[in-house]
Amino acid sequence: MGYEVEIKYHVSDRAGLEAKLLTLGTQAGPSVEQEDTYLAHPSRDFATTNEAFRLRRDGMTNRITYKGPKHEGPTKTREEIEIAYHDGEESRAEMGRLFDRLGFVPVLTIRKVRQSFHLERAGRPIEVTIDEAEGLGTFAEVEALADHPGDLPVIQAAVLELAGELGLDTVEPRSYLRMHLEQRGLFAPNPPVQT
Repeated sequence: MGYEVEIKYHVSDRAGLEAKLLTLGTQAGPSVEQEDTYLAHPSRDFATTNEAFRLRRDGMTNRITYKGPKHEGPTKTREEIEIAYHDGEESRAEMGRLFDRLGFVPVLTIRKVRQSFHLERAGRPIEVTIDEAEGLGTFAEVEALADHPGDLPVIQAAVLELAGELGLDTVEPRSYLRMHLEQRGLFAPNPPVQT
């Protein structure tokens, strides 16, 4: 699928952010319930390798997602491979059983309601999502995909520029998984970064 380039921000004024997005001519999508179950590999520690593997339910759509180690740079940038499989709860349960038989162990399930806004910058589609993450609060992610490493500087600049235009300035470098694990005392917390 290429490289995911994103930055996540804390949001204190959702209505204000939505108004700015609409002023930029974004196309708003519907709100969708997402449920991400993160899996631990049977023979390697994803926390050490900085990878992630999850089963996602997006409404009734199901996907398997692998995220590779983070690349250096001003954004969270990593290889992402995402594969859809049959819709519905039954297919999701079967996929969970398959990975269980292969030795993968569920770590945690994260739930959120996500609304996506789409626009184009630097000739590339960019997505801004607003998440109501259960137990964590409201966040915005500014995200685009790069086809290959040579695209990264242009895509990173476009993501950062759009975030600035939207007035997003309280960066949250941690994943939702990490934030939940920190709440449970399983990781030492990282303070949010101010930009």
